[in-house]
Amino acid sequence: MTKTASIVVVSLFVSGLCIAPFAIAAPAQQNKMKACNAEATAKGLGEGKGDERKAFMKECLSAKSAKAGGTQQNKMKSCNKEAGEKNLKGDERKQFMSTCLSN
Repeated sequence: MTKTASIVVVSLFVSGLCIAPFAIAAPAQQNKMKACNAEATAKGLGEGKGDERKAFMKECLSAKSAKAGGTQQNKMKSCNKEAGEKNLKGDERKQFMSTCLSN
């Protein structure tokens, strides 16, 4: 290989390493955006609410993921406990858990 070809190959490899973390982070950010949108809508902050919605979305998206993860874990525990108390099984349990976790 010539020196120029080697430089091109190394450059492409290094640029790939730099871009990879952004490609991995994108789905997490998209999921966070979906969750914040759903929460805003549930709180009555629909698309037409302007500044209120913007403020809420800014706060929601800037919240640390650890905080959100802890909340999700707590939600999962409480939904599981409630489903167990109701003796739900199979499809009934799946439906209940889906509804419970989305609230």
